[in-house]
Amino acid sequence: MAAKEAFQWPWQYNFPPFFTIQPNLDTRAKQIDAWCSLVLNYYNHNKKYEMNVNEAISSPLFHNAKLNRKLPVEGIKIILETLERRGNLEWIDKKKRDSCYIMWKTPEEWGTIIHKWAMDNGFSNTVCTLYEIHSGEDTADLVFHGIDMVMLKRAIHALQSKGKAELIQGTAPDDSDSGVKFFS
Repeated sequence: MAAKEAFQWPWQYNFPPFFTIQPNLDTRAKQIDAWCSLVLNYYNHNKKYEMNVNEAISSPLFHNAKLNRKLPVEGIKIILETLERRGNLEWIDKKKRDSCYIMWKTPEEWGTIIHKWAMDNGFSNTVCTLYEIHSGEDTADLVFHGIDMVMLKRAIHALQSKGKAELIQGTAPDDSDSGVKFFS
């Protein structure tokens, strides 16, 4: 297996003022957009879906050790609130707000990709297990291979709401034996 490429930090990450929320509203809007893109790209690159906010504060994402700069907690809150407004973040516990899903693709986007795969491979009116979609040989080279099981189920629910799939609940605690029937 080839070594994973290192994450390519955007130029702003090496610019010290990037780690201070800017007072000028136009500059701040561009800065927040850059931070949101950085968070989504970082999670996409690392194929991560869940953020523990307390751990993220000191992670390389928000702390550039080379510059000895950190985005302050208030700045991180602004970024996370913006991602939430844009539909790219959902709190796991809405009261605690200490961990969240980072959705670098929305469940609807994942559903569209998975449905296209199913149709392209002749799985219309056929049942596939979530395990086959998540970990199967047929999906090994695809972008959704290894997708977080919560996100996979949300993608299937999004398809179900459009009449393009039906989730068939299994009995395994990890849902690996649950199935999905795809419709064209």
